[in-house]
Amino acid sequence: MNTFCSTVGIGPSTARDPSDTGHVYLCIDLKSFYASVECADLGLDPFKENLVVADTSRGPGTICLALSPAIKACGLSGRPRLFEIPPNIRYRAIRPHMRRYMEVSAQIYGIYLRFIAKEDIHVYSVDECFIDATPYLSLYGTDAMGLARMLMDAVRAETRICATAGIGTNLFLAKVALDILAKHEESHIGMLDGERFRRLIWYHRPITDIWQIGPGIARRLARYGVYDLAGVVLMDEPLLRREFGVNARHLMEHARGIENCSIEQIQAYEPERHSISTGQVLTRPYTTDEALTIVREMVDEAVLDLVGSRLACGHVSLWVGYEVDHAEWEIAMMRHGPHAATSHKLSAHTCSREALMGELERMYNDVVDPARKVKRLTIGFGDLVSQEEAEVTLFTDLEAEAAERRLAEAALAVKSRFGKNALVRGRSLRDEATGMERNAQVGGHHA
Repeated sequence: MNTFCSTVGIGPSTARDPSDTGHVYLCIDLKSFYASVECADLGLDPFKENLVVADTSRGPGTICLALSPAIKACGLSGRPRLFEIPPNIRYRAIRPHMRRYMEVSAQIYGIYLRFIAKEDIHVYSVDECFIDATPYLSLYGTDAMGLARMLMDAVRAETRICATAGIGTNLFLAKVALDILAKHEESHIGMLDGERFRRLIWYHRPITDIWQIGPGIARRLARYGVYDLAGVVLMDEPLLRREFGVNARHLMEHARGIENCSIEQIQAYEPERHSISTGQVLTRPYTTDEALTIVREMVDEAVLDLVGSRLACGHVSLWVGYEVDHAEWEIAMMRHGPHAATSHKLSAHTCSREALMGELERMYNDVVDPARKVKRLTIGFGDLVSQEEAEVTLFTDLEAEAAERRLAEAALAVKSRFGKNALVRGRSLRDEATGMERNAQVGGHHA
């Protein structure tokens, strides 16, 4: 008998569906997590209180990190900017408290660990995780819905945070059940096996509601008249492979509800690091001279990341976004706003602060329009290799690079022991600098 069918009561299956891994998975999400934490701390009901999590000091263009379920019911969705909230909707805005959200997330993970071994949990994000429920159904004498309910009730009782869940015969189906079905169920739990997936999800639109299918993929599919997963299944396989390359197989399998990856495989995977990037949205429009101070701070930060990871980079990139009037916002965002961008392959891999700083300053001065005000900045170090693999040229000053590396390692040791602001460069004391403030933040927001 099909494990999923027998444990959730859908009915027996005589033949094994290709979407059935022989396991039952849960995908649990903490509903409107940041907003719910704020409401819980303030003694408010997130289903009744119009609350947005956003730093209003950053101006009306700042993105709302979270919306309470109550304000979502007013017609808002996604992550709007403050000025996009209709003026007739009254709401309370709360500045993000990232360290608090991480504390509550860790508390909830601790709740899961009372019921589930850590080897069977994959933390997907601060508010979402996957659980291999298979061995726990007989242990607790329940079915998949009962186990989900047990975990959700424990979280609600101890943190006042409402959770939703998806149940599936593989990780993909559990995630789709969460994203598309759970919100419409009184129990806040959605369930999918292969048969239900084909019946309930194949013709679901928009296709971007499906996990890992973004607007770019949707646009490319639309060129062939495909707007749902049923259309993907019917597409010519060679055509799919020509259009999507190595990602075609992934798309074809998901269109059929197939996902063979397990939590055990995810936890065993060790990703290679191919790039380091850092970026920020400035709190006000900066002159190009002021913005160069920020670029220099970002280079310092990224170089320490290189040294701490014992890596060297062979490629650098710079992206500078200019100030945009609110009246121009929609048009500007369609083309990523007015900006300047450049990248450069280095003659040799390096983690030298002096070399990388000089290169980024040259690139900045070459492409940035001094008549424009700057609002967004991103730098990237790519083509990473281990320091041991970095090639040496006739122009490499080995002694100077070794001295720089020792200095960076000493700075990392001080910062690790006493905090990131225990040792900063003089430029970080300038009025326009943001480094010290960012060092006190978590995820780019106030802790």
